[in-house]
Amino acid sequence: MGGVEDETEPSRKRIRLSHEVLRDLANGLSIVGSNPDFSGDLMARSLPIKGDEEIVGSKGVIKRVEFVRIITQALYSLGYENSGARLQEESGVSLQSSVVNLLIQQVLNGKWNESLATLKSIGLLDESIIKSASFLILEQKYFELLDDDKVMDALKTLRMEITPLSINNARVREISWSILFPVKFVHVDSSNFSTTRAKSRAKLLAELQKLLPPHVMIPDRRLEHLVEQALILQRDTCMFHNSEDNVMSLYKDHQCGRDQIPSRTLQVLEAHNDEVWFLQFSHDGKCLASASNDRTTIIWEVDSHGDLSVKHKLSGHQKPVSSMSWSPDDSQILTCGVEENVRRWDASSGECLHVYEKAGYGFVSCAWFPDGKSMCLGVNDKSICMWDLEGKELQCWKGQRILKISDLQVMNDGKQIISTCRESSILLLDVEAKVERLIEEDQAITSFSLSRDNRFLLVNLLNQEIHLWNIEGEVKLVAKYKGHKRTCFLIRSCFGGLEEAFIASGSEDSQVYIWHRGSGELIQALPGHSGVVNCVAWNPANSHMLASASDDHTIRIWGLNDLKMKHKGPANHCNGVHYCNRKTDRGETWL
Repeated sequence: MGGVEDETEPSRKRIRLSHEVLRDLANGLSIVGSNPDFSGDLMARSLPIKGDEEIVGSKGVIKRVEFVRIITQALYSLGYENSGARLQEESGVSLQSSVVNLLIQQVLNGKWNESLATLKSIGLLDESIIKSASFLILEQKYFELLDDDKVMDALKTLRMEITPLSINNARVREISWSILFPVKFVHVDSSNFSTTRAKSRAKLLAELQKLLPPHVMIPDRRLEHLVEQALILQRDTCMFHNSEDNVMSLYKDHQCGRDQIPSRTLQVLEAHNDEVWFLQFSHDGKCLASASNDRTTIIWEVDSHGDLSVKHKLSGHQKPVSSMSWSPDDSQILTCGVEENVRRWDASSGECLHVYEKAGYGFVSCAWFPDGKSMCLGVNDKSICMWDLEGKELQCWKGQRILKISDLQVMNDGKQIISTCRESSILLLDVEAKVERLIEEDQAITSFSLSRDNRFLLVNLLNQEIHLWNIEGEVKLVAKYKGHKRTCFLIRSCFGGLEEAFIASGSEDSQVYIWHRGSGELIQALPGHSGVVNCVAWNPANSHMLASASDDHTIRIWGLNDLKMKHKGPANHCNGVHYCNRKTDRGETWL
């Protein structure tokens, strides 16, 4: 024990592992045998296959032996050791070969020389795998010798066994420090080497499992992984999946209906006096902010029933409000007038906290840095500036950085700024590395939207297309969405739904369009507005709530068809539509 090798011949009797060790082995490496009715030899040797059926299943793609092995592994991972042993006996298919079982026993017993010899007898063709596996075993031996204060034996192992492998030289230098700085005596805090000592032998086996080919050692929890893959594939190919995954069942193929997509107007919000240009939900989904040509921004509060009501009407801009941005903690909001000033508001009280101006210039867009202590502002001289909350300009990126009408986003890590820098180009500016990347389109860009995970960018184009770009690493166009109408107005789109599986957009034909993000298929066109739909916003905390803003001065809140809304006080609605903050004589019919 402790890395000292027993000179006696290792016992051929199969050992029984505890449930704790089974878990440490990642539930897939156990040499089982808690049932006394089954002998060790039975578990160790490969039994002849009964019958001549090599393929199972109606499609002819599942190999019987592989299928039985992963089922056996699953039984052991669930703790059904007797059932796993019985399956091996009845099927004649062993979970592991006798050689692999022997290797596992030797590793668990600390028989390092024997385990190295057994490793070479498995029949691996790739010499690099043998060397890497040997390195892991010898590293474990080295650390266990150190833990037993056998420094000279450890040094011998390092010099005579590990170093001659001629691999992973950086790790060799790293572990050699453990002789000079034993963990039990000195705590060394350095990024140059690791003070990690001997891991459990079960964890060593888990590492070997990842390294060895799958036919030698079946990957951890293989059956669970295959089932999860099937469920995820069904979910991803389901056009209307917009509910939590816990509703998915193994008993039937998964398929959602259209009733999972917001398609019914639940409220019409009528507090603006002119065209509504921009919408944005707070990060927690408890508020919606709307910006209008009437020079105001309204903060709407979402109650526990999903009803929206006016919380604050923010007035002060002398020009129409074109954009806004919630602070990372949703406590404040920035609003930007058209080539005017930027205002910072307290979202709770509605108080204007600060007005930001730049002499001789106007702002065209605004965004928060993730620390909540600084802002990113687009200026109509085509520059982008970083300001602190007190109004001090901290940094400015001059040149062709932004257009007069442009969206502006800051990545969650605060390292990259995204803006429309030219008519058909989007700039991804890495402010830390000082590197610029471009998304080049063939058509003029009207707006863009960033996904919550910051991996994708949704770009609206003049030619009535919406493009989805992957912006991780090298930018790549991955999807196109068509069907909405856009000829002369600025139309915005957004990601939304469960895991942002849908794309929604406004349109000049007064409808809201919804596509399935993965397939690009148009799945809904929602009528209701009587003017151009300028902007849409999907509630990040409620996959069944969608908002749309229109030139008809209204905001529509869309929900599920079968959702029964409860309204307090006298009903002022028609056909399930609830009107807020302005009475109307106009009847409403939803188709």
